[in-house]
Amino acid sequence: MPRPHCPRRIGWVPKIWCFYPETLENSQEIVLTLDELEAIRLADFEGLYQEEAAQRMGISRPTFGRILENARKKVAEALILGKPLRIEGGPVYQEEFPLPPHRCRCRRGWRGQGSCRT
Repeated sequence: MPRPHCPRRIGWVPKIWCFYPETLENSQEIVLTLDELEAIRLADFEGLYQEEAAQRMGISRPTFGRILENARKKVAEALILGKPLRIEGGPVYQEEFPLPPHRCRCRRGWRGQGSCRT
């Protein structure tokens, strides 16, 4: 069983949560989590380097890279194959409203600048 994810910091919440192709052919819906959307926003929309974007989200650079890679694959699949794309929660909290230290659910506890890294 994989280790539970620590909450990741996001700085923006979308107003639109679903994108559907014009012709819906009973295809499987793709789910993009809020941390994946935030990774795309920081790297592709704001043009930040992965190191800076990872710091903003309170995660390590390799973790940011994995999240970004998964997010880009999902968006590409939705666009190329014409599948619906739905955005939903995940282990996140908004930047303006950080979680108190005792709220982290990972086994290692809350460490440093809003991240669970040791």
